[in-house]
Amino acid sequence: MADPALSHAPQPDGATGVLVLADGSVAWGRGFGAAGAAVGEVCFNTAMTGYQEVMTDPSYAAQIVTFTFPHVGKVGTNPEDMESHDTPGAVGCVVREDVTAPANFRSAGTFQQWMEKQGKIGISGLDTRALTRRIRMSGAPNAVIAHDPKGEFDIPALVERARNWPGLEGMDLARVVTRDGQESWEGSVWHLGKGYGRSPHDKRPHVVAMDFGAKDNIFRNLVKAGAAVTVVPAETSLETILELKPDGVFLSNGPGDPAATGAYAVPVIQKLLEADMPIFGICLGHQMLALAAGARTTKMHQGHRGANHPVKRIEDGVVEITSMNHGFAVDNAPGALGDNVIETHVSLFDGSNCGIAVKGKRAFGVQYHPEASPGPQDSFYLFEKFVASLG
Repeated sequence: MADPALSHAPQPDGATGVLVLADGSVAWGRGFGAAGAAVGEVCFNTAMTGYQEVMTDPSYAAQIVTFTFPHVGKVGTNPEDMESHDTPGAVGCVVREDVTAPANFRSAGTFQQWMEKQGKIGISGLDTRALTRRIRMSGAPNAVIAHDPKGEFDIPALVERARNWPGLEGMDLARVVTRDGQESWEGSVWHLGKGYGRSPHDKRPHVVAMDFGAKDNIFRNLVKAGAAVTVVPAETSLETILELKPDGVFLSNGPGDPAATGAYAVPVIQKLLEADMPIFGICLGHQMLALAAGARTTKMHQGHRGANHPVKRIEDGVVEITSMNHGFAVDNAPGALGDNVIETHVSLFDGSNCGIAVKGKRAFGVQYHPEASPGPQDSFYLFEKFVASLG
């Protein structure tokens, strides 16, 4: 039954895509990629490059990415620029202009073809500036993104679906995106003309990486920094981790609410802290390290997503330009960090927490993504710092 109070712009001729917000707002465009409909939280990403890496980052699970850069598709797609394989990432994306035809020597296909193959929905022709302003002013909304080549949509039903979706707060998505089993990581970083290297089989410090929705480039950077890496699923027990005889434990990025995932992960992290295990956390892993040390986390108004975010390192004032993707943060309001957490980095955009260390422990984390992909590589030193501490 249609909501009599619902109003939206009439469907224009040729509209084959639509973004329907939970408040009943409707934005029409031209659909591409997979046909169908998907629900998620609408966010925006300010990076000028890296759309394929963004769309395959598991941290974007249950999200619809608005690319603020208007031209998407110029470098095409290829098998190498994937941050995960067969893992749910962003359910769809919104772009301003029709997808640009590829003009790059590495391209193996168009963005439209790749989106269809990946089962992701895209819409072009929307006013992405207006959508971004709306998110900045009102917060990240729940929405349905839909594509039908015939342009046939049941708008009231899509509005109802968006309204009934519970949102990311309280949602544990690490279980959805984590690996099914243990894996010995064999890859290393990419080089032009050579592709990805292989992990040397020499004697190295052993890092056990807990996968809460990890980007593959994190593991490549751990290898580059000198570690041997074993990846384990999100719900791996303390006993199983210790049986692998790690020199250190890495806590990966991932989607969803850290408090929800922390229900099973935080007790394991606390035991690792008690054992004085060296720990390094990124993004969601950073947030759960903070929870384990007595701090708390909070849902952000709009989140931080892009490849141009300035972060200040407190100890010496150095500014790093970073890649970010998070909708939750460690709460750094007065008293919120507790007695055991030291704030090490802050955002120069809004002052939110971007790094911590745990007092008296060999454990630290950062909110941003030092592995980039896409983005600047100012912060690779963090991988070197962690691996050097394992010696």
